Amino acid sequence: MLPSDEFTPNPPLFQFDNTYARDLEGFYAFCTAAKAPAPQLVKFNRSLAAELGLDANALDSAAGSAIFSGALAPEGSATLAQAYAGHQFGGFSPQLGDGRALLIGEVIDRNGQRRDLHLKGSGRTPFSRGGDGKATLGPVLREYLMGEAMFALGIPTTRALAATTTGETVFRERPLPGAVLTRVAASHIRVGTFQFFAARGEPEKVRKLADYSIARHYPECASSATPYLALLEAVCERQAKLIAKWMHVGFIHGVMNTDNMAISGETIDYGPCAFMDAYDPKTVFSSIDSQGRYAYGNQPVIARWNLARFAETLLPLFDNDESSAIALATQTVNGFTDRFSTHWLHGMRAKLGLLDEQPGDQELAAEFLSSLAGQDFTQAFRALSQGDPPANTEWAARWRARRPSLESMRQVNPVYIPRNHNVEAALAAAVQQQDYRPFDVLLEVLAKPFVERPGLEDYTKPAPGGNAGYFFTNSATLSGCGGNTGGSGSLPPSAFANARSKRFAIST
Repeated sequence: MLPSDEFTPNPPLFQFDNTYARDLEGFYAFCTAAKAPAPQLVKFNRSLAAELGLDANALDSAAGSAIFSGALAPEGSATLAQAYAGHQFGGFSPQLGDGRALLIGEVIDRNGQRRDLHLKGSGRTPFSRGGDGKATLGPVLREYLMGEAMFALGIPTTRALAATTTGETVFRERPLPGAVLTRVAASHIRVGTFQFFAARGEPEKVRKLADYSIARHYPECASSATPYLALLEAVCERQAKLIAKWMHVGFIHGVMNTDNMAISGETIDYGPCAFMDAYDPKTVFSSIDSQGRYAYGNQPVIARWNLARFAETLLPLFDNDESSAIALATQTVNGFTDRFSTHWLHGMRAKLGLLDEQPGDQELAAEFLSSLAGQDFTQAFRALSQGDPPANTEWAARWRARRPSLESMRQVNPVYIPRNHNVEAALAAAVQQQDYRPFDVLLEVLAKPFVERPGLEDYTKPAPGGNAGYFFTNSATLSGCGGNTGGSGSLPPSAFANARSKRFAIST
């Protein structure tokens, strides 16, 4: 164990202002991290540290290793495990919570934005349910890499400040090096956080959490005549924009449970996730998603389903009359369809280089996607941005007639994405050989995804022999959502037609 006074800095390394701990008593459990026996900082995000207003030199040190492993609680921190529930693959778990994570505190970044600092893999908490609360190096590095890749692509996301090995062995299918991720987020409030208290029949706590969420993330809602309905609308808008951005780059979250949907509109919890190689809306990236619930093309459906669960928790705040509350919620959740379609089409116009709006744009985008069946999603759009459309087709003639801007296309269609076979190779080198060079190179490649650079051709190619890792396709119905998703269609919004709420009907 490291002696804590050996690394106590003066002045403090963090200026914490811990509103979650101060304002939401009863929403968490105070606890401490497990003491890592020999922590070592293996990755430190200096640019993010600067953005947070932290002293990067002071933290890229033994003191940083101690803090980011959980061995030392920094001055001013209030380490706590947050309570939440969640629908996992359609089934409701009334108590989940941070079973292997701790919120260590909140800081105000250089842009005046409040940000959580969060340890993931730091040991048991009151929510661990028999688990050891530990993480292993591979998943920690994966989340670090994926978050930074998403950030570079301009997609709202949690980010990694540090990856720290603990010096102990964690036993899974085999012995693996233990590690802790230090994650930064706008907050860690989830749909499942609201569900936790709604399921216990505690509407006043739901109200208190809603008030806190409005103050922290959506202050404009406070002046609305119906602030809680405005909150639901604001969360629907951010999620619609987020999911559309995922679709534009072929990202598959993998586990879109309600406890993995952040109220802030950031991508959170990079477990089984990947970027699609060959285009197919039925593509899944999770070895346990046997029903295809979280397939690429189902993501808009699931987002709306999750938002319906969020709306259910807020019903008592909308109106004292349940029928009126349900009507308001239904109308708002139904609006997600149009919100998503608007953002999706806006992004597709950009990817196709269309500088103005015309009535046939949706069909033009859908037809291009239909033509991609089995082709590499990222390469196809990048080739189009080089002026190389499908040869001698009626679609190409219509596209050229729109005088697309190839330069603007190259600014939104990436050359480099974190292809799973490259990610797995980098993680294997780090975990098995303690060789971080492949990881560092890949991280650098992904930091500039739109800039084509000589010598990096291997990073543009799909996996040899087809999709790698857990990729597979599945045409099964959407488990828990009441019908076939239409996942084989080329335009994601079409999948909404059969989504249903478990508590109140969503008319379509």
